[in-house]
Amino acid sequence: MDKKVIIELSHITKQFDDDIVVDDLNLKIYENEFITLLGPSGCGKTTTLRMIGGFEKPNAGEIIINGKVFNDLPPYARPINTVFQKYALFPHLNVFENVAFGLRNRSEDYLIKFYQLENVTDKKALKQTINDKINTSVVEALKLVKLTGFEKRKITQISGGQAQRVALARAIVNKPQILLLDEPLAALDLKLRQNMQYELKEMQRKLGITFIFVTHDQEEAMTMSDRIVVMKDGLIQQMGTPKHIYNEPVNRYVANFIGESNILPGTYVKKDLVNFMGVDFKCTGYEFANNEPCDVVIRPEDFDVVDLDQAKLTGTVKEAIFKGVHNELTVDVKGIELFVNTYESYQVGDAIGLKVDPYEIHLMKVENHEQGV
Repeated sequence: MDKKVIIELSHITKQFDDDIVVDDLNLKIYENEFITLLGPSGCGKTTTLRMIGGFEKPNAGEIIINGKVFNDLPPYARPINTVFQKYALFPHLNVFENVAFGLRNRSEDYLIKFYQLENVTDKKALKQTINDKINTSVVEALKLVKLTGFEKRKITQISGGQAQRVALARAIVNKPQILLLDEPLAALDLKLRQNMQYELKEMQRKLGITFIFVTHDQEEAMTMSDRIVVMKDGLIQQMGTPKHIYNEPVNRYVANFIGESNILPGTYVKKDLVNFMGVDFKCTGYEFANNEPCDVVIRPEDFDVVDLDQAKLTGTVKEAIFKGVHNELTVDVKGIELFVNTYESYQVGDAIGLKVDPYEIHLMKVENHEQGV
């Protein structure tokens, strides 16, 4: 069964003065997926998120949610909640009341529909039932973000990580179809940020709602996402699963942005054979013209370190950094620096032999502006 499209961005353009920050963007987002908009500052990812949320209006194109155009509807009229980088919690309210705030300020008619209380006719009983339901919703949301027992804490008495969880609980307590997350982990320290990556993904699975996450951190995107949308200058460069984008980048920008890469000029000699650094290598899965220039991408971990007499390339270690699990080497081969990850220990000045399996060699078309360079 095909996935249901919950959001469609159709030919979306956003311009501030003379600056086009989102340029004719087309994107379909599916129900219950964790999708990440990834790119550096100024690439248009946050502006795209804000247009989905209703905080900005596109200059052109349509924002379609559940099959209806939402361009002119304000944020509160959309089935969406947002968690911003700055959590904007209320310092005069405790944790419980921060999470309850949105529901307590909804109209009675909304809450009657939300909690399916159409059959409760006694006014006093209705108010009590609504209050009980809100309290139950808050307890459940705090449990989901692992803040049970913090209900009465003041916002000034909790850590940054706990404040982030309060903001998440406040966003999910009214069960939105879609949750927008604008770099919500940016202010956290490394260890806490890594823990929250796994917890966010697990939370999304339990809730069964669509998460749209914005970040400039490729590790966050790789860890959590079902799909990644890599953006640059308001344009989508590539989208796909983390594994696909990592293994099959479409251009130098994506290859460099998603992990570290060795990108080398090469020639597609003929079917299943590529030449780079003056050596022929077997490759597989590409259909270029014979003798067509290409870019060769090899990830540092995809080089095999071998004995010198078995090597396709030999070089000298220029730098060696111990990273705990592996060693990161910079290797000089014919005057070109290659990045190599290996479990073996090497010292600066050591000779080293390298080869690479055919399925670890990725080829990209040479971009037009690179022709002849």
